[in-house]
Amino acid sequence: MSQSKFIVRKVAVLGAGVMGAQIAAHLANANVEAILFDLPAKEGPKSGIALKAIDALKKQNPAPLASKGRADFITPANYDEHLHLLKDCDLVIEAIAERMDWKLGLYEKVAPHLGANTIFATNTSGLSINKLAEGCPASMRSRFCGIHFFNPPRYMHLVEIIPCVTSDALMLDQLEGFLATTLGKGVVRAKDTPNFVANRIGVYSMLAAIHNAEKFGIRFDIVDDLTGPRLGRPKSATFRTADVVGLDTFAHVVKTMQDTLPNDPWHALFQSPQWLQKLIDAGSLGAKTKVGIYKKEGKTKLVLDPASGQYVEANKKGDDAVKELMKIKDPGKRLLKLKESSNPEAQFLWACFRDVFHYIAVHLDTVADNARDVDLAIRWGFGWNEGPFETWQAAGWKQVAEWIKADIDAGKTIVNTPLPAWVFSRDGVHEPAGSYSASKNALVPRSKLDVYQRQLFPAQLVGEAAPVYGETVFENEGVRAWTTGDGVLVVSFLSKAHAIGPAVLEGINKSLDLAEAQFKGLVIWHPEEPFSVGADLSSMLPAFMAGDWVSIEKMLSDFQAMTMRLRYSQVPVVSATRGYVFGGGCEVCLHSDRVVAHLESYVGLVEVGVGLLPGAGGTKEFALRAAYEARGDVFAALKDRYMTIATANVAKSAEEAKELGFLRDSDVIVFNQYELLFVAKQQALALAESGYRAPLKVKGFPVAGRSGAASIKGQLTNMMEGGFISKHDYHIGALIADIITGGDVEAGTLVDEQWILDLERKGFLSLLKNEKTQERIAYMLQNNKPLRN
Repeated sequence: MSQSKFIVRKVAVLGAGVMGAQIAAHLANANVEAILFDLPAKEGPKSGIALKAIDALKKQNPAPLASKGRADFITPANYDEHLHLLKDCDLVIEAIAERMDWKLGLYEKVAPHLGANTIFATNTSGLSINKLAEGCPASMRSRFCGIHFFNPPRYMHLVEIIPCVTSDALMLDQLEGFLATTLGKGVVRAKDTPNFVANRIGVYSMLAAIHNAEKFGIRFDIVDDLTGPRLGRPKSATFRTADVVGLDTFAHVVKTMQDTLPNDPWHALFQSPQWLQKLIDAGSLGAKTKVGIYKKEGKTKLVLDPASGQYVEANKKGDDAVKELMKIKDPGKRLLKLKESSNPEAQFLWACFRDVFHYIAVHLDTVADNARDVDLAIRWGFGWNEGPFETWQAAGWKQVAEWIKADIDAGKTIVNTPLPAWVFSRDGVHEPAGSYSASKNALVPRSKLDVYQRQLFPAQLVGEAAPVYGETVFENEGVRAWTTGDGVLVVSFLSKAHAIGPAVLEGINKSLDLAEAQFKGLVIWHPEEPFSVGADLSSMLPAFMAGDWVSIEKMLSDFQAMTMRLRYSQVPVVSATRGYVFGGGCEVCLHSDRVVAHLESYVGLVEVGVGLLPGAGGTKEFALRAAYEARGDVFAALKDRYMTIATANVAKSAEEAKELGFLRDSDVIVFNQYELLFVAKQQALALAESGYRAPLKVKGFPVAGRSGAASIKGQLTNMMEGGFISKHDYHIGALIADIITGGDVEAGTLVDEQWILDLERKGFLSLLKNEKTQERIAYMLQNNKPLRN
């Protein structure tokens, strides 16, 4: 389905609370000019409320802004002075408090000032879109809908679009395209039912977990140990999630369900437990007040005991026997073992699965258009690895349905409402042809909007056709090189966390041979993050244990040769990144012709954390780039780059990676992770079609020399004497200073790339032989966190 072009230049956000300000921040991240409105302040500048909110964005963690400078693209405004600015906005998003009367009053106020084609949307999390639309002036109703962002808007992939009966169909399609590509969101079209899709089911799952925890006598900290990553869900699990969301916010969503769903069979469950209400009354609202279900006293983490109302030490974990059951790979066997176990924790987990399956089956016809929308909404809005329908289908649809029916018949479920008949007539809800819609009694295929043609490999669901990543051209233990026949060779690493060891090096070199002989360009991309955690240190262990320094030096030399091949390849090389881009992975990007980075690419030369230094051209590349940037003073251009390496500074976004020098101005930032490969291929083809020629080798560039190194070492000495760094930190920092400034030469001396590479390799090996570095490497491999010694 083709959609006409829709350009959003300017957006107004009405309401400078937490959500409104963060929506404005993400618009600014995406190069969309944002105007943030709020009430006129009673004192000081009239736009003081919006000004304060914008200032707060710079201090929040996790950061709503991709870089602090993005705040400059948000204009503070107030309703007394600035309503005339609305006429130039392509989109207006209302994000004020969840009160129908306040919202309708605001709509009446702003309606006369909107442009003739301005889309007006509400970010309500649960109020009826149709009732809000009825309160709009008639002229606005075709351009009105719900756009429900999830908190925090920068990081949560889900946005629900909720049409009202009067919403213009083309407008909704255009809006979906904007949300998907410009803001990088996963869009689900929701029905206008209370709390829409994700919150309706996600909050029900939390209420069911709270109910079952009480029923089986499971402590809150044990519930969180069992219902987090062990279930493929976020670390915040159940009770920590409530703290993070805000207990008042969680209770508000529950109250919405209580007030608006009187006929839901589970209505009795839709109430805040007494202990929760007591916390809210006491102002203990969770993470934002630093006290909620959890709190800290000094370094001790405490958790609420609801029976006594007191806090106890949060030191309990799930039963080892139950955790072993959760490791069973076969989903059907895993559920069966939990169901059959007499252990209360296993019974609790089975009950949680069963009660969610029961709820989504009964409500699919009214809550969502199809099962895919339910699963993607829960994955993207609540951070589950698998949606609930996927889990059910993977475990054996019909068998699980019989187990649920047996529990309903035995009175074990929260309500005795039977499963709908359609459940027993199917083998699952997801098929290659589409996902089941209970309201239509048919399979619904994926959207055919133009924007989804850019998603070459969208999020996959259990039961859908497995993605075919092109035709394999070459494969070894480390990489698979493949093509879809468009002239681009794609290289995907096969190693754990895409670490770079000998097989990956060999695979990249072979892929470069093939690309230069048969293809227009080469793209390095993986179906899942991270891009790469860097060099595979464990692959060096056998040689390291044997003291075979010759073999280790050869591995390092091979790594350097590979990155230099990337730099001087006869075809354009594009690296497509998301997630961690660390160490050697960062060095691959530094030597690519172009990087196409998802906004959430976290880039850094982090070798100092294991007592090493960048050894595959990272230090060399920073020295070279500083020389290019220098206007007569190489050292001035080099200082910040040196500190970035010496402190293992990691960019917290792709934009910050540009500011720190990991990415260039010509590198491209993409907001939707599912569009990454499409854009990377387009970049490679554009470079090729524009007559790409490999860069000429650099014959010589100026370095800061021994005087530059001496200046850096002076600062390091001060830091060591002040107790900020250890002696080994000083040793590493001094070594990096010697390398990045070109070694024992005069300032301004011209050196070539190989000169710095040789210094890098020598420095890396000397550190590898150092006992303190060996302690750091061993600690990292064992504990997955750095040791400072």
